[in-house]
Amino acid sequence: MMTPFIALFRREIARFLKVIVQTIVTPFVSSFLYLLIFGVSLGSTMPAHQGVAYLSFLIPGLMMMGLMNNAFQNSSSSIVSSKFSGDLEDLRVAPISNQEIIWAMSLAALVRGFIVALITYIVGTVFSWYQQGEILYIAHPIYTLYFTIVAGLIFALLGISVAFWATTFDQLSAFSAFILLPLTYLGGVFLSIDHLHPFWQMLSKLNPLLYLINGLRYGVIGVSDVGMEVAVPVSLLGFIIFYGLANFSLKRGSFQRW
Repeated sequence: MMTPFIALFRREIARFLKVIVQTIVTPFVSSFLYLLIFGVSLGSTMPAHQGVAYLSFLIPGLMMMGLMNNAFQNSSSSIVSSKFSGDLEDLRVAPISNQEIIWAMSLAALVRGFIVALITYIVGTVFSWYQQGEILYIAHPIYTLYFTIVAGLIFALLGISVAFWATTFDQLSAFSAFILLPLTYLGGVFLSIDHLHPFWQMLSKLNPLLYLINGLRYGVIGVSDVGMEVAVPVSLLGFIIFYGLANFSLKRGSFQRW
């Protein structure tokens, strides 16, 4: 017998697989272009960071960027689309709890984010082998898995929180463009904060995404701008905060059609 949790989880997986060009092929093309332009074309002019070539430094950042963006987009777009069509109100009368809704949507968003991160890693490994003659092996698998799961869940929960309060697609797009995108680019995806002025380094350390990006970077290549003794508790705190925010949004946010 299929439980409501499993049913919702499977529905969310099936939803993003139906638009596979948007959810899988597009991230593949984006990763290819980022690696070609930044990793290969510009990477040859960039100095090595802690003995690691720029291309290898870039790959984990792109993995985390794809993971965060797709996890957020999956949960937020699902809720906003269901709100627009009126389907979201069915969850109020369905025999499913708020916790099951949160976890079903979050785990489905994590699956999509994980697929995109894996695709980015595979494409990056091909570039690494072609450009540097070596395969990019995972340095610390446990840290890699931990930051992949935690970051994916954090942004899935953030997507749920924002989507229940959003009243238009424009509000959702504005949040992504004016808040998430700048924080992502300023979180060390393309450049180590060691190359920044001390003032900007201080500001960068206030960006929570810095710890997620560098946590995954340490897991993949063993290099990071921040210590894991800081990155791990910051990421756990972020998960707790956004899990609480998602719960609050389900209780106080709108299920109704616009």
